[in-house]
This record gives sequence, C-alpha cells and structure tokens, in this order.
Amino acid sequence: MHSVGGTLLQHVKEHQLHADVHPDDRLFYYTTCGWMMWNWLVSSLASNAVLVLYDGSPVYPTTSRLIDLVDAESINIFGVSAKYFDTVRKASIFPKRSHQLSTLDTVLSTGSPLAPESFDFVYQEFKSDLCLSSISGGTDIVSCFVLGCPILPVCRGEIQCRGLGMRVEVFNLAGESVLGEKGDLVCTSAFPSMPVGFWNDADSSRYRSAYFDKFPGVWCHGDYAELFQNGGMVIYGRSDSVLNPGGVRIGTAEIYRQVEQLDEIVDSVVIGQQWGGDCRVILFVRLRPGLELSITLIEKIKAQIRNNASPRHVPTKVIQIFDVPRTKSGKIVEKAVRDVVNGVEVENIDALANPQALKQFANLEELD
Repeated sequence: MHSVGGTLLQHVKEHQLHADVHPDDRLFYYTTCGWMMWNWLVSSLASNAVLVLYDGSPVYPTTSRLIDLVDAESINIFGVSAKYFDTVRKASIFPKRSHQLSTLDTVLSTGSPLAPESFDFVYQEFKSDLCLSSISGGTDIVSCFVLGCPILPVCRGEIQCRGLGMRVEVFNLAGESVLGEKGDLVCTSAFPSMPVGFWNDADSSRYRSAYFDKFPGVWCHGDYAELFQNGGMVIYGRSDSVLNPGGVRIGTAEIYRQVEQLDEIVDSVVIGQQWGGDCRVILFVRLRPGLELSITLIEKIKAQIRNNASPRHVPTKVIQIFDVPRTKSGKIVEKAVRDVVNGVEVENIDALANPQALKQFANLEELD
C-alpha cells in the first residue's frame, strides 16, 4: 500500500530534476497499466507534460512501430525496456537512417540492466546528442533508487546517479558500505515513497521481514549492484537470482550481456541449479525461428561468455527452449524457473504473462 502524497512528491522530483521534463514536453513510456511505470508516466501531468499513450505490441506491424511514434507525435522523452534496444538491433533497424528524431532529447530505459553495447547502439544508431538514462527502482517504491541526470556525463554501461534525497549505498555481506565492490543495494534512510504497509499485515511483520531483516533498520532492496567513485552504479541482477558456483557470486546480467550479442539468440534465462552440494550454471536460450541448438552453437555461446566474462561465468549446460517466462511487465522470472528446475513450488503464478512457459523446465532429462 502506498501513500498518494509521498509517491507524487517522489515522481515530481524524478520528472523535473532527473528526467528534465518541462511543461508541454511530450513524454512516452511503453508500459502496461499493471506496471509501476504507468503510475510514473501518468503523474508527469503534475509537471504539465503531454502524455503519449500506446496500447498494443511494440513490434507490430513492424519492429520500428514505437520509433515511428517519435516522429509522428513529436516525442521529446522516449521510454522503453532494456530488451527493446536488443530487439531493434537484431532486426537490423537503424533509426537515424530511417527517421528524423528531431524532437528526441531523452531516452529512458528500465526493466532490466542496460548493457554497455546498448549504450553504443543508442548513441550510434538513434542520435548522438541526447541523454540516455538507465533507471532502476521497483514496484515496491513506485519510483527509482538510481536514475539519470541531465547535467552529469553519461558513462557507458552505468546508471548515472542516485536519486536526490535517497541515501542509497551498496553493502557487503558484513553490512559494510563499499565502493567498487559488488553487494546489496540498500537505502539507509527513510524516503517519501516507502510503502505505508502490506495488505492484511496488521502488525507489519511481513513488511519488516521483506525489507529490513537482512540488515536491521536498513532497507535492502534485493538488487545485486556496484557503486563507483563517480557516483554511478551498475546493477547485475536480483540478489535472489545471484549465481554462486564454487562460492563465487555472479550477477545474471553479466551473462545476459554476452548472450545478447549473439544474433542467433532471441532471448535467454540463466539460473543456478543445486547439484552435488554446489551450484551449477544453466543457460536456457530461445533461438531465431528455424534454428536448432547445435554443438557448434553451444561452443560459440560458451566461448563468448568465457572470453568476455570469465571461465566461472560459463554455463555447465546450454538448453534450447521455446519461450522465456516473464512477468506482465516484461521482467524475466529467474526465480520461478529455478524453483521449477529444483523441484520447488512456484509462488505468485498470477504475476506471469506466460505461465505456461514454466512447464518446459520441469523434469528435463538434460538436467538429471
């Protein structure tokens, strides 16, 4: 449950000071009504922005459908998911060659970490003089912990800065604030858009357990991240999806970054499988139509990961699937896949856009 005033205050700050929204700016974000980005989009009316709304597939009738809107509706601020840029690139669409994009000032990306290669693609193939802001927060806070800034440099692969008034840090496992080390994203002070509570949680025990158990008195958001000296941040995935082969913590985004660069792969999901008292990395891939996962392609995938990440990142198994399970807001549900593989009951199936996709991960012979 959320407060109206606290959430609106947070959004006005993010719109005007972080996203540089001005009166009469045309703001577009591809979102469903069930995602917090819908609330974020609508509240930009408080800054006298003009909303551009779109209902339907982002890639129909052509993959450039949303980019067409930029020219057709004179959009100034264009927001999509990180995966969208990879989809556009693999469809061999190069917007600056086919579109004007003269009004476009800001590009926003959220939903998952934005790969460094996607930064390159946007600046090379969309427009060189815009602010590309990767932003991250959550439904929990209906807003962002880290996001963009129109007066700071954009560093390839990094989220620009922490939100104003948000005391965001990264803690190691000992609960110590660290720079230049991977750890848990935390917020050490209260902020306006904290939930006022959970539904049917009269004593707030579930609420406290969800955010304050790991580091007493400190909001632990569940993201695996790294904060740099310049104030920028990289998020490597969800903490509960961190892979731990041989005791080495690996964020799933580190593997996705490599896999997304291979044109044969449309989508993927990576998990850790309990195996022999340890964890082994399993990569599931959805290939382009008509392709089959061959030994040659498996070796190409492993070489890409080994050469550009590390031998620890290389999956033990690579398995072809027909679909990647996602939430209704488009996020990969690694935990649900991991639970199916490890024989654990999946919670909150109703949040999935394609729950039938989970069936393909049950009782796989390749994982026996």
